[in-house]
Amino acid sequence: MSPAPLVPVPFPVEVEGGTLATFRYGDPDAPPHRTVVALHGITASSRAWPAVARALPDDWALVAPDLRGRGASRDLPGPTGLTRHADDLTHVAAAIDPEETGDLVLLGHSMGAYAALLTVDDDPTPFRRLVLVDGGIPLPVPEGVDHDELLAATLGPALARLSQTYEDAEAYVDLFRAHPALGPHWSPDIETYVRYDALETADGVRSRAVEDAVRSDGRDLLVLGEELDDALGRLRVPTTLLVAPLGMFGEAPGLLPAAAVELYDAALDDLTVETVEDVNHYTILFDPRAVERVVAAVTG
Repeated sequence: MSPAPLVPVPFPVEVEGGTLATFRYGDPDAPPHRTVVALHGITASSRAWPAVARALPDDWALVAPDLRGRGASRDLPGPTGLTRHADDLTHVAAAIDPEETGDLVLLGHSMGAYAALLTVDDDPTPFRRLVLVDGGIPLPVPEGVDHDELLAATLGPALARLSQTYEDAEAYVDLFRAHPALGPHWSPDIETYVRYDALETADGVRSRAVEDAVRSDGRDLLVLGEELDDALGRLRVPTTLLVAPLGMFGEAPGLLPAAAVELYDAALDDLTVETVEDVNHYTILFDPRAVERVVAAVTG
């Protein structure tokens, strides 16, 4: 198996308000039934996917956008939100498969899994398979809790990173090297992911992810529980959910509530749930054994 290019090829897609920076890994001539569209997490980018792209069979391609407010799409006008990302994804699907064959596979990690779920719920016709990676299950929100306070408690360190400026790219990389969920598992793919997010400014380096966009999307994850539950109940394409047992800081429990995962697994005929042992919320996209599971779910 020859590796997909480590440097993805730009595949710009016109969306409302401008151009969504989108990139293609792998076979440039792959037909829709050999193409997966991959959506990254809430503070991530298209560079979350090189390990998965490289592990795909030779005749497959992976197309990954920088979602609005992230990466090279950071300057697209807002507002953001899960439904806005879903709308952008309809344009990406149409650009890849203008004949509407319905052969694309949709893959989402973390927030990208929720956006992918809403995309398929809005219009499943472009997709023959959905793969959710440690996301897609509504998150528990205690009754009466302030959503902004809960968001700060959940994404506090990430939000703090987005508001800070660092001396240079090396200082920014060092921040991630010290992260308990990433540092012990450091690899060239993780470093590529981090360095792409390092935006050089006149004052130093900061994240390419726009804080307002992250806050808007994070709030959606908390307030759209009923809509997400309804979308899961209406699943009309074969769907695999891959669960990481370790969370955002590399320790148990995982991000997704285990009891809810079990309930949806038992209730939904089109949903297959698999737990990928010994990985956390991030390394499920980088650990070689986990990547094999992701690829198996994508290629069916």
